Amino acid sequence: MTPACPTVTGMRVLVTGAAGFIGSQVVDLLVTEGHQVVCLDALLPQAHGGTLPDWSRRHDPVIGDVRDAELLDRLLPGVDAVCHQAAMVGHGLDPSDAPDYAGHNDYGTAVLLAAMHRAGVSRLVLASSMVVYGEGRYRCDRHGVVRPAPRRPADLAAGRYDPTCPDCSGPLRPDLVPEDAPLEPRSTYAATKLAQEHLAGAWARQTGGGVWALRYHNVYGPRMPRDTPYAGVASIFRSALAAGQPPRVYEDGGQRRDFVHVTDVARANVLALTAPTPDGLVPVNVCSGEPHTIGELAGQLARAMGGPPPQVVGGARAADVRHVTADPRRARELLGYTARVGFVDGVTAFATDPLREPAAVAA
Repeated sequence: MTPACPTVTGMRVLVTGAAGFIGSQVVDLLVTEGHQVVCLDALLPQAHGGTLPDWSRRHDPVIGDVRDAELLDRLLPGVDAVCHQAAMVGHGLDPSDAPDYAGHNDYGTAVLLAAMHRAGVSRLVLASSMVVYGEGRYRCDRHGVVRPAPRRPADLAAGRYDPTCPDCSGPLRPDLVPEDAPLEPRSTYAATKLAQEHLAGAWARQTGGGVWALRYHNVYGPRMPRDTPYAGVASIFRSALAAGQPPRVYEDGGQRRDFVHVTDVARANVLALTAPTPDGLVPVNVCSGEPHTIGELAGQLARAMGGPPPQVVGGARAADVRHVTADPRRARELLGYTARVGFVDGVTAFATDPLREPAAVAA
């Protein structure tokens, strides 16, 4: 396939979650490229503390909830496409949080899709996530591509972190995850992101609409939230280093991930919004194509900040996965997307990037 060329200019786009970490970058880039943007954000106090970030004020956002059908009916007329970034994020490991995750992420998406149908809007870009995969793709020398056996508590306690082949118990080699890999969400958050894809896919089949489901990998960069339950690992490491403490790395630090800069993620969204509308729902990995370990991230950030080296603390949390890194080919072939920010440059800049202030500071 050849990369798709953008075919739509001067669009009017509704961006939900427009004041957030990723949403605000998408809005800035859309405006820079000459599009009109209708910004919507609920300013959830867990993430924003109820205060609109300075970088979003100039876009005059509407403060409101994506679950408010009447509000959406006022905002959607004249809109060409929707970029749905709004979500309750985080690990979602506490089952008591499930109603909030399902309410914001899945019910909110359902209300939005219904309102889009009423307004005749047929183009959607959905912020999905690599968490829908669970563990990544693995290859056994004897059995080829396999789903790994569950990691046993006894192995984790003994420091044996890599999963094994379910057929022969032999070692596995991590591979790049394509979009057609089996899906196995391992947290409430992950389950709601997959449910969003299913809801959007059903809407597309029922209405003839099209959805690009962008499966973000580990996003980092300016405006990332800090010191909140929603902070990503890069932000957690930076906060520790800023306090003069070593970043604490679980397991042995060898977990492989794909760290992608937020400006690349914003560009992927704009490419999807302006590309030809797909038939139905098409999932696309949004990644750097440059796998690195958690230990490498901590070490590079420590060097950039002149702080203490990482402290490897072992252990593993219930929903953690060992390796998940993305195959970038579909994004390149269908959207013409290739990441531009390299790992060393991006992480070095992240050492001094402006971050979102915490929603609440403990006394």
